[in-house]
Amino acid sequence: MLPTVSMAASTRREFLRQNLLGIGVIAASQMLMARSPLISAEPPLRNGKSHLKLSLAAYSFHRLLRRRDTPEQLSAAPFSLEKFIDFCAEQDLDGTELTAYYFPQQITNEYLMSLKERTFRLGLDISGTAIGNDFCLPEGEERQKSLTMCRDWIDYSAALGAPVIRIFAGQIPKGDREEAARERCIDGINTSLVYAAEKGVCLALENHGGITSTVEQMQKIIQGVKPSPWFGVNFDGGNFQTADPYSDLEKIAPYAINAQIKVEISRSGKKEPADLARVVRILKDAHYRGFVVLEYESAEDPFVAIPQHLRTLRQLISG
Repeated sequence: MLPTVSMAASTRREFLRQNLLGIGVIAASQMLMARSPLISAEPPLRNGKSHLKLSLAAYSFHRLLRRRDTPEQLSAAPFSLEKFIDFCAEQDLDGTELTAYYFPQQITNEYLMSLKERTFRLGLDISGTAIGNDFCLPEGEERQKSLTMCRDWIDYSAALGAPVIRIFAGQIPKGDREEAARERCIDGINTSLVYAAEKGVCLALENHGGITSTVEQMQKIIQGVKPSPWFGVNFDGGNFQTADPYSDLEKIAPYAINAQIKVEISRSGKKEPADLARVVRILKDAHYRGFVVLEYESAEDPFVAIPQHLRTLRQLISG
């Protein structure tokens, strides 16, 4: 049975209460709980059962993939998006994530359809796309570029059949205040969500440094985003560099609509092998349903290491 809206709202209030009390802001917690549950983004309603599918991010081959050439140059490169898609099929994956960085400078409908046909023919879903936007920028040309890029990629994702885009929050401009940067970020997300809803593409905010370096920063942004079924969190298992990154991941997992897995984490800035079983358990405990996307960033040859990590993840997902 699907949980009711009142149950979801109650869960959210308890979630906020516990975390805000944890950082000693009791008054803020009481104020947030007193508000209507419809003033900010809510965790997605699910059926209480976890279901995980396996995908791979193109960024896993960032040392080999070329950026922003013509389609002909990209196709002729030693490694290309087309070759990456083929690799995903060879690994018997459910999906493939196509990162915006490795598309040609001029993206045509013909090129998008060639990728769509290739993935379909090989039995792959395009699990999502990813962009390098910055919504913290002040008004001006650079901010408009980020907003335009997001809008363009909503169109591209819709054409490809990709259900979600990983988006960033951004960095605090030099000399600016975090509160001001956060408000601009929230405005950028809310503005972009209007168009995303029209095209049927979700926007997943990633915990990716800047003003999403901590779970508290993530929560403040989530609380400012207007309610929309097209918004959620991109759960990146390796990006929190706090003293207890697993605990922080547990706090954002209820909002996850896309999940990235890294094979290393940074505890207080020091890298160590990730406890993949624990990360997958966090997602399952949150009843996450969707793709688990391996994003490999470690030093070993990706052609050697990635198949090994995929085997591990496949066992954990099915277990």
